[in-house]
Amino acid sequence: MTARLSPYLGFRDQARAAMDFYADVFGGAATSSTFDEFGMASDPADAGKIMHSQLELPGGGTLMASDTPASMPAPERPGAVALFGDATDAETLRAAFARLADGGTDVMPMAVAPWGDEFGQVTDRFGTTWLVNVAGQPQG
Repeated sequence: MTARLSPYLGFRDQARAAMDFYADVFGGAATSSTFDEFGMASDPADAGKIMHSQLELPGGGTLMASDTPASMPAPERPGAVALFGDATDAETLRAAFARLADGGTDVMPMAVAPWGDEFGQVTDRFGTTWLVNVAGQPQG
């Protein structure tokens, strides 16, 4: 199967700022299109909002986001994203965790978890929850 799963985050009016922040954290450049560019701005207040944005992550995967139009209920929170890697990714994952925590809430600091991996959880300044896991030595 060639299908891929990709996180899609929903915001009220912060999709552009959030995706620029994530591009700064992870690398790459987010592409964005507004409701007006797609001809979908039935309310003039929605014209400049992001209808679709995506960030191709340098290590693989895609992070996507959009703003919710004024006529729809705002999302309770943008969503949650899990980042996983092995010991060779530890420095990169710890750095991403620290950057995501800047201006956010460190829910669970990075530490060795009961399953033997290093794990932490943070809610960033845009309300997205990030679960970061660095695989430890195989148990056995």
